[in-house]
Amino acid sequence: MNSSPTYDDPGVYRTLLESTKAIPWKIDWASMRFTYIGPQIETLLGWRQDSWQTVNDWADRIHESDRQKTVDFCVAQSMQGVDHEADYQALTRDGDLVWIRDVVHVKRHPDGSVDCLVGFMFDITERKAAEDKILQLQKELETMSYRDALTGIANRRMFDRILDVEWSKARACGEPLSLVMLDIDFFKQYNDSFGHPQGDLCLQQVAGLLDDTASRTRDLCARLGGEEFVMLLPATNAEAAHAIAARFARLLARAAIPHRNSRVDDVLTVSIGVGTIVPGGQDAPEAFIELVDRRLYRAKGEGRKRIVASGD
Repeated sequence: MNSSPTYDDPGVYRTLLESTKAIPWKIDWASMRFTYIGPQIETLLGWRQDSWQTVNDWADRIHESDRQKTVDFCVAQSMQGVDHEADYQALTRDGDLVWIRDVVHVKRHPDGSVDCLVGFMFDITERKAAEDKILQLQKELETMSYRDALTGIANRRMFDRILDVEWSKARACGEPLSLVMLDIDFFKQYNDSFGHPQGDLCLQQVAGLLDDTASRTRDLCARLGGEEFVMLLPATNAEAAHAIAARFARLLARAAIPHRNSRVDDVLTVSIGVGTIVPGGQDAPEAFIELVDRRLYRAKGEGRKRIVASGD
C-alpha cells in the first residue's frame, strides 16, 4: 500500500512553503492579525516567528524612510482588492537593514469584501545592491560623457547643454549673459618644442586656472576642443566679464609656464574674446557664440596675448 502523502495534505504544502527562501504569510483582514508567517522570517530578520502578531508588527519593522509610503500603498491597494508588490527596507532585530519585496494577493469573500491577504516576502538585498551599482555606473558614465577626459572640466557637450539653460533663464529674467572664449597662443609650437605629454600637462594647467577663475556656483568653464576654452558667466555684465577675463590672464602670467617658441613672450599666453548679451526673443545662442569667436580671432589677428571685448 502506498503510504506517501497526498497532494491535498496541508502538511505537504506547509513543508514545501517552509523549505523555500521565500517567506509565506497570511493576514486576516477583519482583525488585521497574522494567522501565519513562515519560520524563515527568523533566519532573515531575527524576529521570532511568534512575534509577528498584527500588521503593526510588520509596519514597525519597516525602516522609517520607507514606512509611511509602503503602508499607505499596501492598504490602499488591498482595500481596492488589487494584488500588488512593494519593495522596502526592513529592520532586523540587530538594527541592520534588509531589502524586502512583498508580493501580496488579496483574497475576497463572495460578496466582494476582503477576506484576507496572503503573500510572500523575498530577500532582494543583493539584487538591490546590484541595481544600485548599475545606477551608480550609469551616472558615472553620464558624468564622464559631459567631462573632458584630459582636463576634467566640462566638454563641448556640457557647454552646449548649460548654455541653452542659461540662455533661457537670462531671456526670461532680463539678465546679462557673458561668454569668454580663449585660445592658447602658438600651441602647436609648444607641442613641437616640449612634446605632446608636456602639451597635455599644459592644457591641464590652463583648465585648472580657468576653474579657479570661474569660481561662482553657476559659472562654467569648458574645453571646446584642442587648445580652445570657454567660460560661461551667467548674470555677468560686460564690465565684470572683462574683469574676469583679465584676472585669468594675470593668473596665467603668474603661473609663468615656459614657452620658448612663442612669438609674443617667453611664457604661455592666450588670446581672448569676450561678449555680453541680454537675450531677446530674436536672438540665438549660435549667433552670440559666433560673435565672441570672431572677437577671439581678432585678438589673434591683432598680435595675440590680448583681450578683445567689443566690435563685430
